[in-house]
Amino acid sequence: MPPIEVGSAPRIGAVETRLPRVAETTPAHATTTVAKAQTTNTISAAPAVETSKALDPGAAPVDTDRVALIRKAVESGQYPVLPAKIADAMIAAGMLLRSAH
Repeated sequence: MPPIEVGSAPRIGAVETRLPRVAETTPAHATTTVAKAQTTNTISAAPAVETSKALDPGAAPVDTDRVALIRKAVESGQYPVLPAKIADAMIAAGMLLRSAH
């Protein structure tokens, strides 16, 4: 196999961080403007990854009748709000999240 000749490598120096400037003249006056980088983002209508129906959780199991009943009780002031019971439930939920099953 013949050797691959690359040629001489350019000297490595400081990186130029300034944007290139393009001279633009208008009939009224001459100005220098910064060139704008144009990027095009195209989003495909089809998903890139095919998903499985087995991983779809479906609709959330919400009992709308129970929610309406509780809402009505809260609005009328008949729903018992017990801060100690709410705090105990929040602490228990936090403990359940920390424990490994």
